[in-house]
Amino acid sequence: MIQTDVCIVGAGPGGAATALKLSYLGIPSILIDKATFPRDKVCGDAISGKVTTLMSRLDPDMLKRFNENAEPIDVWGIRFVAPNLKALDIPFKPNYIKEEKSAPGYVSKRMDFDNFLIEEVKRRDNITFYESTKVTSIKRSQRGYHISTKGNNVLEVDSKLLIAANGAYSSFSRKQAGLEKDPKHYAAAVRAYYKNVKGLSADNFIELHFIKAITPGYFWIFPLPNGEANVGLGMRSDILAKRKVNLKKSFKEVVEEHPMFKERFKDAEVLTKLEGYGLPLGSKRRVISGDHFMLVGDAGHLVDPLTGEGIGNAFYSGFIAAEQVQKCLEVENYSAEFLTAYDVRVSRVLGSEMRLSYRLQRMLMYPWIVNLIANIIASNKKIINVISGMYNDFDLREQLVKPIFWVKMWFK
Repeated sequence: MIQTDVCIVGAGPGGAATALKLSYLGIPSILIDKATFPRDKVCGDAISGKVTTLMSRLDPDMLKRFNENAEPIDVWGIRFVAPNLKALDIPFKPNYIKEEKSAPGYVSKRMDFDNFLIEEVKRRDNITFYESTKVTSIKRSQRGYHISTKGNNVLEVDSKLLIAANGAYSSFSRKQAGLEKDPKHYAAAVRAYYKNVKGLSADNFIELHFIKAITPGYFWIFPLPNGEANVGLGMRSDILAKRKVNLKKSFKEVVEEHPMFKERFKDAEVLTKLEGYGLPLGSKRRVISGDHFMLVGDAGHLVDPLTGEGIGNAFYSGFIAAEQVQKCLEVENYSAEFLTAYDVRVSRVLGSEMRLSYRLQRMLMYPWIVNLIANIIASNKKIINVISGMYNDFDLREQLVKPIFWVKMWFK
């Protein structure tokens, strides 16, 4: 029997971030994952500036190692394509200069990014990491939670605090924490890697295509190093079920038949099979902590409802969880009441942003609205500089869901 203050189940971005933040706070932890790293994870691979900002705050040298070892590609904006095929290039920063030391966003394969985080974990003496170790049961104990495992390491761990960071399909999150799947706040996506897709942006803008046939979902193309691209299609689960959409079939139709893409993909090489994954969206208020536990990342349903990005929110929630662990240990209080501070802070830092994204997602369900917005922006290039500011300005993003904002833009 191993006794510990903190046991983290799941070593993806959320779990690894929690362990690393705890380590830099001087708090030892046990980190367990069923996979053997490096391993792939089906994902869009987009990494927001949240991640690199937090890395830099934790250890500036970590950010340097990220750029050297995770094979990221700098991303400077979004190419937004409306159903009427009107394309808008919106940079993350107005009048950006590519020579800046740090890009506002990145794309890195999860195989590379997650393995980079694990290498960072292995650098820390106070993180005990068990990979190739499957958790078989999690039960309440007198101290907190009892975790049993099998695989390369057969363990019995008794921990004061459990951090569940084991992803969208977390059994603990669903069965013990009570976060049931809600199709209105869940999405499904498919993804494959390609090489030599034509027409990628010279400045590595990620592409979001709102195609009429698949609205309110979207088709994406994210550039990767060596001429590769992450290509995918996603849609909210309730709409998928209502329309009886087959995502893999729709993906194939877009790539092979849509007039905008059939030439771009004509000579492209498919590098991987098309795989699906779930996205538990953060558009619904949920309780993500309780007696002796916290839920981090996808296990806590913290995926952005508009962009589908989960890495940044997983990373951020991991840091918040680690700081809450520190407070719990200081006063020896692991009660559900005390741990509500974690929920409050996650809601303040990430919740407002995700609820706004949900409102934007609902607004973009209608092709005519997307086309109207595209027409307004395209009619006045100065508006692009205004829209660019939304990446770092939450107050501006709030304006985007108000009709009066677009009326003003129309007459600007």
